[in-house]
Amino acid sequence: MNVSLTGRHLELTDAIKEHLNTSIETLTKYNMDIISVNAIVSAQTKKGKEHSVVEFVINLAHKNSVIIKQNDEDLYAAIDLAISRAQKALRRMHDREITHHKVGLNEVKAENVDLKESIQEQEDEIVPVELELYKPREVEDVLNDLKESGKMFEIFIDNEDKTRVLYKRNDGRFGLY
Repeated sequence: MNVSLTGRHLELTDAIKEHLNTSIETLTKYNMDIISVNAIVSAQTKKGKEHSVVEFVINLAHKNSVIIKQNDEDLYAAIDLAISRAQKALRRMHDREITHHKVGLNEVKAENVDLKESIQEQEDEIVPVELELYKPREVEDVLNDLKESGKMFEIFIDNEDKTRVLYKRNDGRFGLY
């Protein structure tokens, strides 16, 4: 990783250079193939107040560059804020790269499943289920259930083991087959 430190309208002391270098070294923990980091530190005066501006240009291999610009009255605070923003951006890129990995063609071929075999395996499996339809019910109970629900009809077996249908008629009354 190439590191370039530049001072505009400001002389970079050894303490500032050391702080910048140690801050930039923290960016390597994301394993993002950083090619170079350009740090531009400048002092500006606006409306009679002096403040420091720190700009980081981080060039990454096979990805877009990350540009962070931070203003603050204190130079060290501006450096710390800019580095934390750069770490956040690199962490997002790293997480996106890890969780959104592309599946290669060889991996898809290795996971190839024969659909005919899986369908046949599913057809052979019988799962017994006891439905409420086969339990004998009283007509009055089914009528109350039909009134409470928004259904138009209910199919059930009565106590004489006959399949019956209770339905709502157009005139608002109920019919029974």
